[in-house]
Amino acid sequence: MRAQQVHFRVDLAIHEGKLAAFEETVKAMISGCLKEPGALGYEWYLSKDRTRCRLLETYADANAAVAHMNGAVVQQLVPKLLESSSITGFEVYGDPGATATEKLEAFGAQIFPHWQGLGK
Repeated sequence: MRAQQVHFRVDLAIHEGKLAAFEETVKAMISGCLKEPGALGYEWYLSKDRTRCRLLETYADANAAVAHMNGAVVQQLVPKLLESSSITGFEVYGDPGATATEKLEAFGAQIFPHWQGLGK
């Protein structure tokens, strides 16, 4: 059911001269995310001038979101990503659960619980 899904929207500013390192880390993150159960979407969008990036993530439910946060992609590769970029915005849509909410808010994420909709 879609109402149980958890979505992340992460906006990043790529540091000047660091696009190649950023791209290399993103490829490793995609490869790692493909192995995570419950990861339904992991889409990266790059601005035309190649200085900003938006990551849209979709997880089946709170358990899948927590597994992602505790997994190698976040624990090992996000710190590497932050060597070549900075987070400029982070929003979470849905209920990631109490444990994930605490971690996400500590990371600066704004949480938007599901309110209304079809949820098919």
